[in-house]
Amino acid sequence: MDIERFRQHAQEAVERMAAYLEGIEEQPVRSRTRPGQIAAALPEAAPEEGEPMEAIFADLDRIVLPGLTHWQHPRFLAYFPANSSPPSVLAEMLTAAYAVNAMLWQTSPAATEMETTVLDWLRRAIGLPQGFTGVIQGTASEATLCALLTARERALGWQGNEAGLFGQPPLAVYASAEAHSSVEKGVMIAGFGRRHLRPIATDDAFAMRPEALEEAIRADLEAGIRPCCVIATLGTTGVGASDPLEPIGEICARHGVFLHVDAAWAGSALLLPEWRHLAAGVERADSFVFNPHKWLLTNFDCSAHFLRRPEDLTRTLSILPAYLQSRETGQVIDYRDWGIPLGRRFRALKLWFVLRSYGLEGLRAMLRRHIDLAAEFAGWIRETADFELVTGPNLALVTFRYRPGGTAEGKALDALNERLLHAVNEDGRTYLTPTRVRERYVLRASIGQRRTERHHVAEAWQAITGIARGL
Repeated sequence: MDIERFRQHAQEAVERMAAYLEGIEEQPVRSRTRPGQIAAALPEAAPEEGEPMEAIFADLDRIVLPGLTHWQHPRFLAYFPANSSPPSVLAEMLTAAYAVNAMLWQTSPAATEMETTVLDWLRRAIGLPQGFTGVIQGTASEATLCALLTARERALGWQGNEAGLFGQPPLAVYASAEAHSSVEKGVMIAGFGRRHLRPIATDDAFAMRPEALEEAIRADLEAGIRPCCVIATLGTTGVGASDPLEPIGEICARHGVFLHVDAAWAGSALLLPEWRHLAAGVERADSFVFNPHKWLLTNFDCSAHFLRRPEDLTRTLSILPAYLQSRETGQVIDYRDWGIPLGRRFRALKLWFVLRSYGLEGLRAMLRRHIDLAAEFAGWIRETADFELVTGPNLALVTFRYRPGGTAEGKALDALNERLLHAVNEDGRTYLTPTRVRERYVLRASIGQRRTERHHVAEAWQAITGIARGL
């Protein structure tokens, strides 16, 4: 494809993107495609000869679009948001055109220095104290794995990478019973072993109980197991609970345990001064992560990982063969050693576009709108006799269930709500996900899409209640 044809098709692609965003509300939120339907529409093998873009675009409409779940739909209330925005999309287009690998300062100085700068903008914006240094990871899961690897090496006197884990004392990791599944996966990958992950009991607000953490650490010490890492959560995936960082940090400091804070979703709310209390005690953390690609209008992937001692992370991950050495090695930041992969995209560009385009006040206004809508949604649930508010609102997240006529607790009530969830999602007007709260099956609604307004939430609630009463 020459540049003239590229220009022509690029303009057509932009028109398609604009039309998609403009008409997204007309689509069902979740794809109605059956398993295997997309694969059956695709040829068994790649074409031997190139095909015209007109044919490719036609198949995009015919095959791909019907198989998409529309995460940018304003009635998308499932999972946590994976937000996008026009400025971020424009930056992604440019990033794709530049196609740089930002693994070293030398391989694109602008990518490295912009990443350092915009991460410090974010640090200041969310109130993290001076002394934390930021890096962009692909996901919070990667940041958690980096924290676990660093904690492991620090606990083993930096010998794990050299000698392996065989023969080393067992190391324990502690996290709330409500912590994200990435903690368990990170424990597996980093070689701790699942049996050394300690799920810590939670209180009535589903936050980690510091006294239970202390008891677990003391029990491990008495058993000859070395406490290594605590992972605290701000905004758990299930119900949006936040662990108390101040007492947890004191326990970690007393026992010399690495503290990582996973604020993947809720960290964005720290832009709001009225919610900074969630992070009280964060100055004791060794690392902290939140995802602008969730609630700050920046396309996936963009996870902001802040470190109190970045040299510990680079000591854990650094490998320096001759082909990665440059004249500037040791004098500049080379992000190749700040994460798991060597290759790195120019992710800071889209974050820079978003921060400049919306400004911190524009982002704060959106966050407050979502939090207010969740509070109103929770009020509707409370006022509806045959529904029950289970948790929240915690920021912009609520959990609830259908309970007609005071239905008794048990499997029948769980099954009824599972039927309701599937019926709502098949209907297409909105999209919810389930969770379990103290073993009860409940519905979970997360408000956070950029274009979501009050009438969208009202339409979703009308769909939910109407479908429930028609079961």
